Amino acid sequence: MEVLNASDAKREFGELILKAQNAPIGINKNGKPVAVVVSAREYEQLRALQQQALKAEIESGLEDIKLGKVSSGSEVINRLRQKF
Repeated sequence: MEVLNASDAKREFGELILKAQNAPIGINKNGKPVAVVVSAREYEQLRALQQQALKAEIESGLEDIKLGKVSSGSEVINRLRQKF
């Protein structure tokens, strides 16, 4: 992934958004990564994957409820305390 510093990204914004149509572009500020610019198409694909993953987790949780695989809040807290 190509990486630009924030000043260069600002100065070359038009070029940056053209490049982002082909591949993500990282942006660093003070030597640290702060952002990644991606195409609108890639962003929509990422959002769709997130939504699919969330839907799968919700469906799994609902199935657990149907099967009686549930715990009370105090049971969860007790198990966590035992681990730590």
